[in-house]
Amino acid sequence: MNLKTTLALAATFTLGLSALPAAAQQKFMTIGTGGVTGVYYAAGGAVCRLVNKDRAKHGIRCSVESTGGSVFNVNTIKAGELDLGFAQSDVQFNASKGLNQFKDAGAYGDLRAVFSVHPEPFTVVARKEAGIKSFADFKGKRFNVGNPGSGTRASMEEMLAAMGWKLGDFSLASELKADEHGPALCDGKIDGFFFAVGHPSANIQDPTTSCGAQLVGLTGPAVDKLVAEKPFYAKATIPGGLYPNNPNPTQTYGVTATMVASSKTPVDTVYQVVKAVFDNFDEFKKLHPALANLKAEDMIKNGLSAPLHEGAIKYYKEKGWIK
Repeated sequence: MNLKTTLALAATFTLGLSALPAAAQQKFMTIGTGGVTGVYYAAGGAVCRLVNKDRAKHGIRCSVESTGGSVFNVNTIKAGELDLGFAQSDVQFNASKGLNQFKDAGAYGDLRAVFSVHPEPFTVVARKEAGIKSFADFKGKRFNVGNPGSGTRASMEEMLAAMGWKLGDFSLASELKADEHGPALCDGKIDGFFFAVGHPSANIQDPTTSCGAQLVGLTGPAVDKLVAEKPFYAKATIPGGLYPNNPNPTQTYGVTATMVASSKTPVDTVYQVVKAVFDNFDEFKKLHPALANLKAEDMIKNGLSAPLHEGAIKYYKEKGWIK
């Protein structure tokens, strides 16, 4: 072996060694979602797909974890076992303030908002033959208010209180679970139901297909007041034509799915997540039907009650979206 060959091999070996630290420094991050059939899991997969597309540049490998949902995600981020996660906007608010589910644990001061995602509108569905034009028409009718202890039921009761209604204003206030209200509607056992859900949803698809059920809007002074007073509520539109026999858009309000992190989640990790989503925004919106109508300007403010994460702030400032 001559000297030139020996030097060349040595140089190659040295270069190989210098590349090892970069490979070893690859960072892994996990996003907490929800059940594998839900929109949270699909949205998390969409985020990771975009993050991983450029992992050769930033060295971050993203994965999703199916979890118990919003409250689990917040608690697991707090425990340092997840980097980011999805949470309903009301859960984000309650966690940051130490209210309701988080009353015993107290306010989670390190909780940080990243962006909001799809709306989870309060969806009212009426039996086709009931002659319902607005929510006021349900007075004296048979209506499913949701099972006790559910988020849907709590939101329903808050809306009724804002309207000055009581459960006794219905001829029947049934307490069926979500998987029961569609069949009950089509069987003529109830005239309508209230449900908080991301769209499109099989839960709404079934009765609109099977018995021509109609979506009913939730608008008016009481709704305006709730949205103005509660930072976790936002107005929403269910697009026309999304469900059979419902060609027109339905105006309503509800909570919003949000992505959250901890102040301890590295700035660069959150920055790369936000950058991946918004630099590839058109692609992101195509990855699940529930993401199709997102607007960037809404995602950086709607439903966000915890302070923004520094990594998100960095990107939003670069884009000129915030000062």
